[in-house]
Amino acid sequence: MSHSLTDLPDDPPPAADSPTAIAQWVADVLRERIVKGTYAPGSRLVERRISAELELSRTPVREALKLLHQDGLIEISRNRGAQVLRCTAEDALRLFDVIAALESLAAERLAAVITPAQLDDLEDMHARMLTYHKVGSHADYFDTNSEIHEFIVESCGNPIVQDARGRLMARARQGRFMAIHSPERLAQSVQEHEALMQALRARDAGAAALVWRQHLLHTGDSLAAMLDSD
Repeated sequence: MSHSLTDLPDDPPPAADSPTAIAQWVADVLRERIVKGTYAPGSRLVERRISAELELSRTPVREALKLLHQDGLIEISRNRGAQVLRCTAEDALRLFDVIAALESLAAERLAAVITPAQLDDLEDMHARMLTYHKVGSHADYFDTNSEIHEFIVESCGNPIVQDARGRLMARARQGRFMAIHSPERLAQSVQEHEALMQALRARDAGAAALVWRQHLLHTGDSLAAMLDSD
């Protein structure tokens, strides 16, 4: 699949004297395309084409592909080069089983210690997410939804949870983006987000943990069903 420079993020690549930062920028561009389906499972990522499109040498592109390989988003072989990995239904269930455990713990901890300022921030994000849902802006809905998930984990007070979840999130974001294209799952997800907000407003740690665990497990179930049907 070909891509134009209009696909690139608004921010330009970092200064040329920071090769590590440039490679990370390229990885961010490619990761977002994989997550949102621009590069479908099985697609080849050709260094030469990507470097020409981004107007960069092949070295940062090569390093970026290594980062995506570490994320578990692509495989790299001598014969076929870099290809986007295919996720199976069983992979999805296993992945979201772990994500659900980590994020439900984060929600439980946050509910017990949440400050008025943190709750206000979540209320703003939640309202924005509902607006995007109402107008049918899936990409903006997904980005704001992801922002809420990140905020909960980052604010829960346990950096080990944040670190463990961070290692899984590239693959998890890809699955979450696929799942919201199911109208039934999307409606259910919005209801679960509202239930979480009610638990956080009440400082009910047990309810927050329960609803958030169900929320992530339902995402895994929905993704697995979609992969099975494919």
